[in-house]
Amino acid sequence: MQQRSSVGELAYQLRNELDRYSPGGKLPSSRALVERFRVSPVTVSRALAQLAAEGLVVTRPGAGAFRAHAPGTAVPVGDTSWQEVSLSADATADVVPRSVDASGVLATLAAPGPGVIEFNGGYLHPSLQPERAMAAALARAGRRPGAWERPPVDGLPELREWFARGIGGAITAAEVLITAGGQSALTTALRALAPPGAPVLIESPTYPGLLAIARAAGLRPVPVPVDTDGVRPELLAAAFEATGARVFVCQPLFQNPTGAVLSAERRPEVLRIARAAGAFVVEDDFVRRLVHEDAGPLPRPLASDDRDGVVVHVCSLTKATSPSFRVSALVARGPVLERLRTIQVVDHFFVPRPLQEAALELVGSPAWPRHLRSVAGELKERRDALVAALRLRLPALALPHVPAGGYHLWLRLPDGTDELALAAAALRAGVAVAPGRPYFAAEPPAGHIRIGFAALAGTAEIAEGVRRLSVACDEVTA
Repeated sequence: MQQRSSVGELAYQLRNELDRYSPGGKLPSSRALVERFRVSPVTVSRALAQLAAEGLVVTRPGAGAFRAHAPGTAVPVGDTSWQEVSLSADATADVVPRSVDASGVLATLAAPGPGVIEFNGGYLHPSLQPERAMAAALARAGRRPGAWERPPVDGLPELREWFARGIGGAITAAEVLITAGGQSALTTALRALAPPGAPVLIESPTYPGLLAIARAAGLRPVPVPVDTDGVRPELLAAAFEATGARVFVCQPLFQNPTGAVLSAERRPEVLRIARAAGAFVVEDDFVRRLVHEDAGPLPRPLASDDRDGVVVHVCSLTKATSPSFRVSALVARGPVLERLRTIQVVDHFFVPRPLQEAALELVGSPAWPRHLRSVAGELKERRDALVAALRLRLPALALPHVPAGGYHLWLRLPDGTDELALAAAALRAGVAVAPGRPYFAAEPPAGHIRIGFAALAGTAEIAEGVRRLSVACDEVTA
């Protein structure tokens, strides 16, 4: 059993047993809990920390864990209602409010409850992560001379060079900034390229984290529909003309959530349209390293064909490694590079040097290509198992596109199906799915759900998850 689920299950068990102890009563020792539940001391420590955070237990170093006393007389609560006025003071006709709905992001970050199958996960299952290779890389990196010194603010030159080679074309290391994960890079890019209140064109549907970034920056997301060949150029041109936007954010390769790949015919059109509008294209190349075994040759990044500085490119190692391995690159050419650099430095100073050194060690090791080949085969197997199970048990869910990369499928629900009711029923049945509404900046054309297959242990868990989802569908449509 993976440690993440073990922590949740142990906390669940201890929570249900707290009534056995009087307030202030001592819980069994950590050693006793390790022996009883057959888990590691780290799992016990984290489970107790979780209960302490909930106010259910009190831990005392050297003494143990104790059931917390019931709250006594309530402390008078302060009046925070003034914050509603302060936080909405900029919501005038000329300024976009900066309130943010992070539910779509939190759905992919939250750990599932005990026994829940995680169809809404956005990262590789621990069994697919290169844990040994990352641990070895981090150990080697920590012993490098100067590994704990301050790094260059733009990132280690060797790491910048590695990212530049991966993009290809005329991109050089001097045009690469090392950032702390793709979400951070996108945040920097939007802050640099668009002032508060400005429109920003985004694909529809799109990754909820992008919508959250835009709204947190006070920008106005304007949706541009995509189909199985990517964004539709005629609608992109119309959106630029109607809004005067100067930024378009897209995922040309295995788009989230549709899995679409921008076609060869549309690629030059998108760059031409943006150049004519005097606009930037932010290319979020987030899953290039999660290609499936049957994908065939991939199209090059848009940035590799761009000589005029239209494209600001974002790519990351996180999706192909671990959610905690937050190393990414932000690539641009021309005057905008200095603005990106300035914002990056002001917000973050730099990415910790040990993490950059570990990234260099990892991608330079023989384990790295082996890992990518292994993941390509495993993801194809999981994808095929999920597609087969859905077509067998849930043929009413439309699957317009089966991607050859990435980690999810995008399903359209039958007309009239309440996606929120389905997601709630699915959770009751023991499977978590992502409802489609958070992926749209405006009203969605229909109900959708997104189902991921990378966060699962294997094909057996996928089959069981689809069985549970079919139970939820029967409940909603009954």
